[in-house]
Amino acid sequence: MTIYFTPTAQKKLELIWNYLKVEFGEKAAHTFQEKTSKFLNTVSEFPEIGISEVPEKNIRSYLITSKTRVFYRIKGSRILILTFFDVRQNPLKKPR
Repeated sequence: MTIYFTPTAQKKLELIWNYLKVEFGEKAAHTFQEKTSKFLNTVSEFPEIGISEVPEKNIRSYLITSKTRVFYRIKGSRILILTFFDVRQNPLKKPR
């Protein structure tokens, strides 16, 4: 399956990576990048690996790290990465 990112997801991914690099160093940012890449490879092979968050909109999520969850949607043979979400936020801000 082909993976696409929304502009929001791309922006949040960059923000998380930059934050980790500045606050925790290059190694932490690299570790996050590796975990994200591993998730993308896995979800391209097994798109339904994440939990169903909004079944009627086919929105699923997957916990990449203990603090970061990615939300995505399966559309035919494409996977659309919707956003990255810090799980410490108010849960009402999750995609619906």
